Amino acid sequence: MEALLADIRANRMVKLPPFDPALSSPAERFALTSVGIEPNAYGGTFGPYRYQFEGEEDLLHLIVTQQNSLPLTVEEARKVVAFVVPQVPPAMLWLKPGEYSQHFYFGHDVLL
Repeated sequence: MEALLADIRANRMVKLPPFDPALSSPAERFALTSVGIEPNAYGGTFGPYRYQFEGEEDLLHLIVTQQNSLPLTVEEARKVVAFVVPQVPPAMLWLKPGEYSQHFYFGHDVLL
């Protein structure tokens, strides 16, 4: 979170890590189930889940998946979001649900 906050304050783009196909399983059905598997300053794990931030103009995109690439419910993903960004009220999050990954968006200024 410190790297994320520092880059937001400095107005630097929060980018996804470079994709490393060697870390991705060929059996994966969707690309975003392996996003953030590469070590980087904007992602991590929480229990069986993986999360990854990326910046989109003035929004942050938080991607949540399961580490085992299985389907993920919105309720499971919300637990990860509550752990990663407890200061962000649920009403300030926009959700784009999926089957294998859940996507949350909120303004950079909410973290600051």
